[in-house]
Amino acid sequence: MLMPPEITDDTIPIEEAIMLSYNSMKEKEFQSMVEDIAELRGWTFYHTRNSIGSQKGFPDLVMLRGEREVVAELKSQKGKISEEQKDWLEKYKLVGAEVFLWRPSDIRDIEEILS
Repeated sequence: MLMPPEITDDTIPIEEAIMLSYNSMKEKEFQSMVEDIAELRGWTFYHTRNSIGSQKGFPDLVMLRGEREVVAELKSQKGKISEEQKDWLEKYKLVGAEVFLWRPSDIRDIEEILS
């Protein structure tokens, strides 16, 4: 009779495995994931693909749907936000945009915000 494999001491809890995957996710992978969610939810969005010649710190995503404007800076799990990026986000807040700094571990919140 075939027996299921034994659980060994080297298994880790699912929450820890998920966090490890977030920690190893590159910003470009995360960007693609957020863009996929936005597209599925009917958002029009802009992302500067080649920032040569652009102003420093411009947010990664500017998204529009209906009367909503969502502006997001995307970072890897441990990535740091620059002063220029903070400044852009603050300016978008002042004009009424919904402004976010998102990391891979925020994916559930992102799905809800963009729903």
